[in-house]
This record gives sequence, C-alpha cells and structure tokens, in this order.
Amino acid sequence: MPDTRCDDRNRCLTPVAIHGPGGVGAGRWPYGRGMRIVSLLPSATEIVHLLGMEDQLVGVTFECDFPPDPRATREIVVGGLDTHGLTPEAIDTLVRSKLAAGDDLYRLDEERFRTCDPTHVLTQDLCRVCALPAGDADAALERLGCEATVVTLDPHTLDEVLATITTVGDCLGVADRAEGVVADLRARIASVSASVAEAPRPSVFVLEWSDPPFLSGHWVPDLVTAAGGDAVLSESGGRSVPTTWDAIASHDPDIVVVAPCGFGLDDAAEQARSVLDRLPARAQVWAIDADGLVVRPGPRLVDGVEALATVLHPDVHDTPHSSVRRIR
Repeated sequence: MPDTRCDDRNRCLTPVAIHGPGGVGAGRWPYGRGMRIVSLLPSATEIVHLLGMEDQLVGVTFECDFPPDPRATREIVVGGLDTHGLTPEAIDTLVRSKLAAGDDLYRLDEERFRTCDPTHVLTQDLCRVCALPAGDADAALERLGCEATVVTLDPHTLDEVLATITTVGDCLGVADRAEGVVADLRARIASVSASVAEAPRPSVFVLEWSDPPFLSGHWVPDLVTAAGGDAVLSESGGRSVPTTWDAIASHDPDIVVVAPCGFGLDDAAEQARSVLDRLPARAQVWAIDADGLVVRPGPRLVDGVEALATVLHPDVHDTPHSSVRRIR
C-alpha cells in the first residue's frame, strides 16, 4: 500500500545500517555457527533465500510469501492489518486513520520473537506503511535482553537495493556468495539495457496506487530506465506521493503501468480497468505483478526490469512475460 507519510519523513542517508553487541559491522558471522535469522520484511526474506541461508531463517512476517512458502515452517513474528476485500480507497482511508490516531499498522509478537532467540534481525525504516519499523524491533530486543545484530535496510534506488544484498551477505558470513549473485543480477540488467539502447524510449507513468492516485518513487524509475523508457512524474530515489489525474494527463505518457503496492497481477488488472476512463486516451495501459516485481526492494526487481522491457519494447522482447497484462 502507498506510504501516506512520505511527505513527513526525511530520507535516510544510507541504505543500510548495522548495529549489535559489537557495534557497526558486528554482524559478520562464520557460516553455520548456530545462526538464527529473523526477517521482518518480505524483501529481506527473499534475500536470505537468494543467498542460500534459508535453513538459518527462523522467523518471518505474515506477508513473507516468496519463495513459497517461507511461513510454513517458521515462526510468524509480525502481524498486520487485514485489508482483504477492501477497495483501494477504503485501504487508504483505514491507513490514514490508523496513522492519525497513532496506532500501529504492524504488530510484533514478542513471545514468538523470544522463541526465535535471533542472532540476526533484518528490518527497515523506509516505510512505516509497508513493514514494521526498525525502532519496534530495537525496543523488543532491549525488553527481551536479546543481543542480536540488527541490519536495517533502507534502499531508495535500484543500485542501493543491490547493495543491501551484498551487505546482508557480508553480515551473514557469505560475502563471496552475495557478490556473485549481485554480479549476476547486474549482468541481467545490463543485458536488457543493451538490447534496447538503440530503440526509441517511450514515456512511462507508473501508477503505484489508484484511489487516490500515487506516483511511483524510490527505485521504480530506475526499473523504467533500465527497461528502455523515460519515467514521467517521478525521479530515481524520490518519494511515492499523491498526484492528480490532471497531472498525469498533462504529461500525456505513451504507456501507463498500473502497479498497486501490495497487489499481484490479477488485482492490478482489475484496478487498471477501474481507472481507464481517467487515464490519457492514447496511452497503452498495462498491469503488472507489483508485489512480486516492482514494490519490494529485493532481487525480483530485476525480473521487473525484464518484464517492463517486454512492455516497452515488444519488437525486441517478443516473448510475453507472465507477470504483465495489457489492459488497453
């Protein structure tokens, strides 16, 4: 769901912060020595799996659904709002009311957290609406007397997302493995960019929420750029903030990609159809699996680059991607 507090939050100066009993950098850990990892956000869970450390993953959140299914054999230490069946407008209203009242959007189950007895906790401070804030984890660790290393991941750009993978690998004792997988991810991005380098660049607007409309921020413009497009109404590393239908129309994008935060392809397609009459008439309109490929700052963003390339340059990437769907 969109971060309705973006206007009130200052951007972090670094994409990763590490602290623990030994201070910054204390998380480096010889592989296999009784490590117990708790992930407090879905993208971190994906990173742990990518690095081959899933056997040391003991706690996850209720939203950690990839690779299927991390929740099956682990403690679910974070719960949250049940928004099933709500419209985008209703979700936005609920989130705003909770924030205004000072209520928590996510709940840390301290008893399950204690049971995990973590050595490493992966968390974030980027978006209070998207995951449990790092401060909540710190407070719980202090109350429980747990001396885990806390790795706070706050990337704002695609490069910073990839850098978090390297840092997590270093902290978990698999630095060489992390460097290898990041090199592979970068090579995939470079391959896509090279393939479309000589093609005309369409203008692209990514709609991150449909009611009210939000423009995309953070790393999403980087995905568009790497896929051979020019992002409109947003910039790399910027915030995801509300916009207006008139503002979108004034930029008259060639392509609109509907990527609602927290939703997969089918729901994105449904939301795209619901706002077709508000989008520029000449624009192609596509839906994408936003939760899987766009909004989570993890390794599947590279899949998102590849999927967007099939949308922006079908003459080059003529094999349809299963995570995108043309609506108009």
